Amino acid sequence: MIILRRADERGHADRGWLDSHHTFSFSDYYDPDWLGYGALRVINEDRVVPGAGFPPHGHKDMEIISYVLAGGLRHRDSSGGGTVLGHGELQLMSAGSGITHSEMNASHTDPVHFLQIWITPAQHGVAPGYQQKMLNADALRAGFTTVVAPAAEQAPFTIHQDARIDIAWPAARSRAQRTLNPHRRYYLHVARGDISANGEALHAGDAAMFERENSLQVLADSDAELLLFDLP
Repeated sequence: MIILRRADERGHADRGWLDSHHTFSFSDYYDPDWLGYGALRVINEDRVVPGAGFPPHGHKDMEIISYVLAGGLRHRDSSGGGTVLGHGELQLMSAGSGITHSEMNASHTDPVHFLQIWITPAQHGVAPGYQQKMLNADALRAGFTTVVAPAAEQAPFTIHQDARIDIAWPAARSRAQRTLNPHRRYYLHVARGDISANGEALHAGDAAMFERENSLQVLADSDAELLLFDLP
């Protein structure tokens, strides 16, 4: 079974300094049919004007992933983490027992465009933590690559949940495939580009959910960036 979530069906908030699209209910946007997808609670596509951003605020018991599409996102948090996140990197912050952080556009001249993703953890009250690394661009261009997984699987990023994130950067007219476990659920988010996924046409901001499916077959109509969430 394949369920589609089109980009123009998402919630939208324009606050002047922030233009945000919410895949799931968030802040002032509430839709009882879209409260999350399993452990996947938030995918916000945010564009922040130069010099603006989210001042220090707190989180608890949430795995928070940031993925930049353009520009630079300046991050600071109470665990001691602080840097600028750019395209080609990933950041994962485990809020655990409690953490304070800020996210600001690092530029005073250019906007920043990024995804903020929240996944609910399986364990509450863990020690807060912060991870940020460059992604292996060659591996992502070759196909779906697991970048986030539970600690025992030794992926580049560790998450406190039985969940994984695969990323692929297929070039135009190339194919990517991944075996799916029909006993799990999968959420494919198109961050950039135009693709066909198991025969369904998807564009930037669109998503497809796969349940009781055995495989994912992607044909890229243009250069694309894809995030695949493997969820319990």
